[in-house]
Amino acid sequence: MTTPTSTTLLLARHGQTIWHAENRYAGVSDVPLTDTGRAQAEALGRWAAGHPVDAIWTSPLSRAVVTADPACRALGLTPRREPGLRECDFGVLEGRTLAEFAAEDPAAAEAYRADPVAHPFPGAEDPAAAARRGVAALRRIAAAHPGGRVLVIAHNTLLRLVLCTLLSIPAREYRRVFPRLRNTALSELRLDADGSAALLSLNVPCEPEPRGTTTP
Repeated sequence: MTTPTSTTLLLARHGQTIWHAENRYAGVSDVPLTDTGRAQAEALGRWAAGHPVDAIWTSPLSRAVVTADPACRALGLTPRREPGLRECDFGVLEGRTLAEFAAEDPAAAEAYRADPVAHPFPGAEDPAAAARRGVAALRRIAAAHPGGRVLVIAHNTLLRLVLCTLLSIPAREYRRVFPRLRNTALSELRLDADGSAALLSLNVPCEPEPRGTTTP
């Protein structure tokens, strides 16, 4: 139950991008949505029309901002951008696949699979630091809307790292515990003023998906 000292954050990953089909790491690269991604954003807008929120915050990357547009229009809200919500920088993996990296450096790829926090990609942002900035961003948002409901649109890896940190799960387990956040699916997180957090739901589609469909 939400109290005046707790805030409900509805976390959503942005819509599908042009790099999804090949599983390429987007990170800080500003890649656009596909037609499917734009349709997912419109579906999120329809969800918002039926489940109003007090505010909408997004990562500054365009794929998150564009995903937020239909929901903002539906509710007459101006999106607020939070730099701390940007995706992790994946270094040499930006625009590439893990399979391509493994073909070049099998040992480094295996080390990453075993512990992606202790062994990030060369030139990548420290995942532990990314988790800290993401948690700080969510706490700032919650503090700005005590007792409210806020839609937060960000990114797959950052949100998984943040969820592990807030729920006291070792960050190195983020790929195993949260294999994937589906595009525009909603995860409901309660943040209390005392710093505690509770995950109330995970990966709930904003609209029912037709049978037999999957999201890359």
